[in-house]
Amino acid sequence: MRDLSRRLTSSHPNWPGDAPFTLEPGSQMSQGDSVNTAVLRTSTHTGTHVDAPFHYDPSGAKLEQVPLEVYVGRCRVIHALGFIKVPAAVLEKYPSLPARVLIYTGQPTHWTHFPTDFTALEPDLIRALSAKGVQLVGTDAPSVDPLDSKTLEAHRACRETGTYILEGLVLENVPEGEYELICLPLPLVGADGAPARAILRDLPSAGEQA
Repeated sequence: MRDLSRRLTSSHPNWPGDAPFTLEPGSQMSQGDSVNTAVLRTSTHTGTHVDAPFHYDPSGAKLEQVPLEVYVGRCRVIHALGFIKVPAAVLEKYPSLPARVLIYTGQPTHWTHFPTDFTALEPDLIRALSAKGVQLVGTDAPSVDPLDSKTLEAHRACRETGTYILEGLVLENVPEGEYELICLPLPLVGADGAPARAILRDLPSAGEQA
């Protein structure tokens, strides 16, 4: 089992302008309280997270309206290194794909600072994935669009094709291949997205399936 989730610490870097991640003591047994609790403050797009369509479409589905089945099931990990934006050409060797595709662009497992110069996705890649029946695209980058994008063309392509988005994955050291994805975002009603715990499990071998 492989954990694809970025560890959330007090120094975890967030998208510029977003609320910083903090986890502060609430009740404390050391001060006479009966239990320990904490107060969590964060952006809905902290670390490994999902984008609900409402994030980039005012009439789009909010998080609770996204079927959980989108985030669970067979997926393929694709390595796409050395691009400014990942093009549709990376799919040429795949005649078919499962409903979920995760793209490794070279982001490290841990961010000491927010990666401002990361590899985004070409809108044509989103459209090509959709044409192959892909419903969810995931990336190790903090966004499918560049940091300074004002038009959000990859997000718009996701809106046009009905493709769901998973960002900020940890895919370093994950070999290319097919796996089972289990990604569980927090069930935040009315939200535009949420942090998620994402894991990969190896698919059973033919002998195990029998």
